[in-house]
Amino acid sequence: MNPHTRFHVTPHQPFGLLIGPAFSGQTVEQLPVSELRALAREHHLLVLRGFAPTFRDSPSLTRYARQWGEIKMWPFGAVLDVREHHDATDHIFDHSGVPLHWDGMYKPTIPEFQLFNCLHAPAENEGGCTTFLNTRALLADVPPAILELWKTVRVTYRIQKVVHYGGEVCSPLLVADPRDGQWVLRYNEPAEKDKRFLNRHALEYHGLAPEQVEAFEQDLHRRLHDPRFFYAHTWQPNDVVIADNFSLLHGREAFTARSARHLQRVHIHGSPVCHNTALAHAGDGLPIATQG
Repeated sequence: MNPHTRFHVTPHQPFGLLIGPAFSGQTVEQLPVSELRALAREHHLLVLRGFAPTFRDSPSLTRYARQWGEIKMWPFGAVLDVREHHDATDHIFDHSGVPLHWDGMYKPTIPEFQLFNCLHAPAENEGGCTTFLNTRALLADVPPAILELWKTVRVTYRIQKVVHYGGEVCSPLLVADPRDGQWVLRYNEPAEKDKRFLNRHALEYHGLAPEQVEAFEQDLHRRLHDPRFFYAHTWQPNDVVIADNFSLLHGREAFTARSARHLQRVHIHGSPVCHNTALAHAGDGLPIATQG
């Protein structure tokens, strides 16, 4: 239990913290946001589980999120309902898997935190885990020669804007965390070629020769999915997960079509707001090696 006995804290494997209630009926709203924010910045992932149902609709989640900081607004508002659409045109609203990525990559600003609220969890064996990669821990383990290569690589991403995001962005593979300057990794994995995937994105590599791309992607994929740094979160009803969007990448495992899986997500900006400098490099005409 933490020193203030306001909630229970347990180390979470392979990274992050599991936060539980200190008393029966306790809600997430009763937790001190300042303490949670500090823990999220230090441990990068908080799983709040076992609390009384707290956020039953978008307004209640939005009111809570405002305590964390400035909300990043989207055309749909503050809260994205992440669930399958029968007429989906993009993988976000399909039941397919979603490759690792960072949020805000196609937008002028990049949020510091994601707040996820689970309204309905998938049934057992239906899939739908949300995946997280701790890029700081990964980079601490990468051999120096590989790390030096990664520092030279930039990637251009392009995707059609059929929902609330899209366009073109060119980002270094490694960037400095805007809070402390430490290296973090920014990457949007290519979608699996033989799997269903709506609105497939294209990748082009700068700093690699075309004949290097396949081996580079295979090595990077292996490292990104190392279980020492990669976590798949199995949702339970009323779970609230707070993820550090600066140091983590996240994605989704595929789930059974027509599953009840329904998450809500809100983005919280840091202070100061992190501006997306990768947009300025899109289309900069650097030599390119094409993915696949």
